[in-house]
Amino acid sequence: MNLALIHDRLHIKSFWENRISAENQHVESEEQRRTKSALKKLRGEWVVRLENRNKNLKKLNDNFVRKAKAEKSADQT
Repeated sequence: MNLALIHDRLHIKSFWENRISAENQHVESEEQRRTKSALKKLRGEWVVRLENRNKNLKKLNDNFVRKAKAEKSADQT
C-alpha cells in the first residue's frame, strides 16, 4: 500500500476520534451543568407557592360563598 494513503487514513481516523472525544466531553460537561442547576429547585418552590396560593384562594372563595348563603337565608327569614 502506498505510504501516503496509510498516512491519510491515519490522519482521518485520528481527526474523527478527536472530534468524537471532544463531543463526548461537551455532552458530559453539559449534563454536569444541568445537574448543578438550581432550576429544578426553583420550579419545585414555585409549585409549592402556587399550590398554597390556590388553596388560600379556594378557602377565601368558599368562605365568601358560605357567608353569602348565610346572609341570603337570614334575609329570607
